[in-house]
Amino acid sequence: MNRLLTFLMIGWALPAFSQKTPIKNLKEAILAKLATVEGTCAVAFKDLQTNQTLFINEKEAFHAASTMKTPVMIEVYKQAKAGKFRMTDSIMVKNEFKSIVDGTPFSLDIHNDSADGMYKKIGQKMTIYDLTYQMIIVSSNLATNILIDLVDAQKANATMRELGAGDIQVLRGVEDDKAFKLNMNNSVTAYDLHLIFEKIAKKKAIDNTASEAMIRILLDQKFNEIIPAQLPKEVKVAHKTGSITGVQHDSGIVFLPDGRKYVIILLSKGLSKTKEGIDALADVSGMIYDFVK
Repeated sequence: MNRLLTFLMIGWALPAFSQKTPIKNLKEAILAKLATVEGTCAVAFKDLQTNQTLFINEKEAFHAASTMKTPVMIEVYKQAKAGKFRMTDSIMVKNEFKSIVDGTPFSLDIHNDSADGMYKKIGQKMTIYDLTYQMIIVSSNLATNILIDLVDAQKANATMRELGAGDIQVLRGVEDDKAFKLNMNNSVTAYDLHLIFEKIAKKKAIDNTASEAMIRILLDQKFNEIIPAQLPKEVKVAHKTGSITGVQHDSGIVFLPDGRKYVIILLSKGLSKTKEGIDALADVSGMIYDFVK
């Protein structure tokens, strides 16, 4: 009903969008919705059947928050394919890492990590696959930093360039306060995230096997407040979220029951009211679904 009221207010009496609706009308409705949010938002959408696209602020740089964990996952699978390790290999769970600024050690705060159960594993071994799974589905910062130590952030960054994502910056792990104070932060754009998720969706990120494995992990995402929130239960979403103060992101692939799929990236920053921002982005996801279905 919220979407219907929005359309009525801006001059359309359609109960929902469809492929017969000009995409410029969809874009205008999305812009009207985002105008109700205090903050900056970006949208990237690509229908993988028709190649139809919609972009809003797609080249704007955003703090990556946990969306940078998708590039890290891609790099893990790339190095596994190269034979540097197997996904079933085990490595020690630790909580000591080195700042990219000067190499001084730092540890993660359990209270800042959505996956606090990981901290019970410190001093034990976990498989690389299990660490990757925890990094994605519950956004474990601890697992992320362990994997970045394993594969090297610079190599993940180089792989993004190979995939055509020239503006994604994977510089460091999580909670490197010295780097944060120097504004050495991971960053993304909606355009670049849409490129790498398209590669995954088309089974061209590393190879068919790796892409399918990454999709299976992304489908188990536990944070579903944005892209999936207004979609029917039978619609599957393989996605990765990200959030810090004033920032709410979601990025992924939507799979329709009939086999069609599309990529959708929703980014935000400078949000003064988090809940309103999340709801508006969920509304945008719903609008795009109505257009495609």
